[in-house]
Amino acid sequence: MPESEAPDIVRAAYAELVVTDLAASRWFWVDMLGLVVSAEQSDALYLRGHDELTHHSLVLRAGGRPAAAAIAYRVRSAADLDRAQAFFTERGCAVRRRPAGATAGVGEAVRVVDPLGFTVEFFHGIDRAERLIQRYDLHRGAHLARLDHFNLVVPDIPAAYAHYASLGFGCSETIEDEHQMFAAWMFRKQTVHDVAFTAGAGPRLHHLGFATHESHHVLTTCDLFGAVGKQRHIERGPGRHGVSNAFYVYLRDPDGHRIEIYTSDYFTGDPDHETYRWSVHDERRRDYWGNAVIPSWYAEATTVLDLDAREQPLTDLTGGPSEIQVGADGLGPITRR
Repeated sequence: MPESEAPDIVRAAYAELVVTDLAASRWFWVDMLGLVVSAEQSDALYLRGHDELTHHSLVLRAGGRPAAAAIAYRVRSAADLDRAQAFFTERGCAVRRRPAGATAGVGEAVRVVDPLGFTVEFFHGIDRAERLIQRYDLHRGAHLARLDHFNLVVPDIPAAYAHYASLGFGCSETIEDEHQMFAAWMFRKQTVHDVAFTAGAGPRLHHLGFATHESHHVLTTCDLFGAVGKQRHIERGPGRHGVSNAFYVYLRDPDGHRIEIYTSDYFTGDPDHETYRWSVHDERRRDYWGNAVIPSWYAEATTVLDLDAREQPLTDLTGGPSEIQVGADGLGPITRR
């Protein structure tokens, strides 16, 4: 019997994070980083960047413990919801149809626990939002333009690669040696990635990537946190990645959720685009200037939830301990938090 057709995924669209203090989260994501509030409920904030014309790209929902409740991809048409349901049902995954409005602003959707252990939503319909790209009077903080990608911690990189390839994702860059793949960056929209895979105990969410237009916005973000004595939220950078060419800084929100703010990646839309393969022994892959990576980068990430908001158990790296230990971008120390 032929397998069902994969849904036609357009792009990474939004993430839903559980936070323990909505006021503290609002300070970080809205007051400091400058995301726009599209809607507000007693237990949730719906946020978006200045370039985004859809209702939200981030949901912050109040809860008892920090976690990632879901990541979501927009699909090409309403018919792709049926394709998603069939595709994941055939693979033995938990699948749940959600009515329009189950998440504010979002139409009917399908949520699944994918073969990697992540709760993933597929949706087509979403409310439109006011065009703010040239409302420079409203831009502030990090001048966040849009959600760009998810970075996922998984114990088996080749399995993650194969799953997303089956969903029609291309691959822009990898980290490899002659024997194995250590990390991969994969895309549906025509940029470096909508999703990337980090080797480690998983499933966990390593970070959300948000794009800004100018490199000075990355630097200004650091100055803003320093100016109010909150520089501890800056975890890594600023710096230049070898992989993706991104000029970046990483921050942690009050609950420890990690965000990358970046600019300067590149176009991947040509039909003959070739994967760029970094050697795991090339130190420039993680930081093009050779800056060291701090231990929290390798050790810490966000717990993910299943369809019933239960924490997903972790699976250790495939193959167990190795002479070469693998971190978020290749060689590096691995520890369990």
